[in-house]
Amino acid sequence: MYEALIEHIREALGQRGRAMDVRAIPTLVASLHPSDLAAILDELTLPEAERVFALLDDERAAEALAQAAPATRRHLIQTSPPTHVAAQIGRMEMDDAADVVADIGDDESREILALLPGGSARDVERLLEYPDQTAGRLMTSRFAAVRPGVTVAWTLEYLRVAARTVETVTTVYVVDAGMRLVGVCSVRDLLLARMNDPVDGIMTADVVTVSPETDQQEVARLIGKYDFVAVPVVDAERRLLGIVTVDDVLDVLTEEFNEDISQLVGSDAAEMDRRTPAQVAWLRLPWLLGTMAIELLAGGIIARFGHVLQEVILLASFMPVISAVSGNVGLQAAAIVVRGLDTGHVSLANWATAVRRELLTALTIALCAGVSLAVVAMIWSRRLPFGLVVGASMTCAIVTAGLMGTVIPMLSKRAGFDPAATAGPFETAFQDVIGFSVFLWMAQLLAHWL
Repeated sequence: MYEALIEHIREALGQRGRAMDVRAIPTLVASLHPSDLAAILDELTLPEAERVFALLDDERAAEALAQAAPATRRHLIQTSPPTHVAAQIGRMEMDDAADVVADIGDDESREILALLPGGSARDVERLLEYPDQTAGRLMTSRFAAVRPGVTVAWTLEYLRVAARTVETVTTVYVVDAGMRLVGVCSVRDLLLARMNDPVDGIMTADVVTVSPETDQQEVARLIGKYDFVAVPVVDAERRLLGIVTVDDVLDVLTEEFNEDISQLVGSDAAEMDRRTPAQVAWLRLPWLLGTMAIELLAGGIIARFGHVLQEVILLASFMPVISAVSGNVGLQAAAIVVRGLDTGHVSLANWATAVRRELLTALTIALCAGVSLAVVAMIWSRRLPFGLVVGASMTCAIVTAGLMGTVIPMLSKRAGFDPAATAGPFETAFQDVIGFSVFLWMAQLLAHWL
């Protein structure tokens, strides 16, 4: 997508002694969205990204730094003057600033915080007091708030003035003198009301809130469930601390989804970025060794029925098909359950519902795939019993894979393991054992007809 632009940037960087070419880089990226600019910095080598970053003005640099990948971000911070980095962090939203500061070393973060204006430094330090991946780390204190009793006209004028400094003007929070949340109203409510109406007369008093310790996935679930633009964060005394907006939640969902998909195949990009190759290998090795042990059981079953394969060698041709198709069904089921556990649509409390639903889905798929493969096997071998063995084995393997793909993530969650890391390997291993067992056992029973 950015290949041509990246090539232009590299050509400009390569023109040694020609400052005019290098100074053209800010113009090349001037029209880019901040996320696109960050993506280009991630695509460049770290030395190239460092040179481009140094050419950006503070506002563009701040936008790119907030959205760059962790490895790129750390390198840019480490190779930039602290005053330059502090100027950029000071331009960020507080949640983005806290995210950047948390991603660097303690000594560097203290130095940068010391260079920030007092108010900004305190806001960032306050967010950093909350655990990672919680509402407290996602929230911003830049929200629109008014006192009870002010008129709709006054509130609309306040929003017009505050629009430059708050995160969103679509929602106004009503707070008392102690910053305790009293109610909330939307701009739509304000526009439909009479100008002289008091704002507390049109507000919604029953407000859905979260605490700063609420997990970010639960915050995302609430915003999705109620179609909120933002959700308020309150303390135990219902004082309004900040708000979490929908754009931050979208980032959370994207990040969680990417991590889950990466872990399903045993490869978490974030872990690879933070750890050495040896450390990543040790993270993945236990699950792969467990899978290997289960697959050895499948190998033992194949060896136990080796005489059947020798008698009807055509059976071996269908074993990879059964394994591959059922394995894909199991991985699909595991991905759905892992995502459901993240979003709250699947929980350990309603495990029976999830298992029943997936079994019905897997059974439907199994019957269609089983009949199709049975017809192919029957035509290939010209024997009806052979087709029945292959079709029944495919059906059993797919149902087993669907069951394992649903149950294993839940058992992993219950045991305290990451379901995304364990679901894929164990699901495929178990379905191989059961699928091959049924396949070869039925083949042995019907051997004299095959």
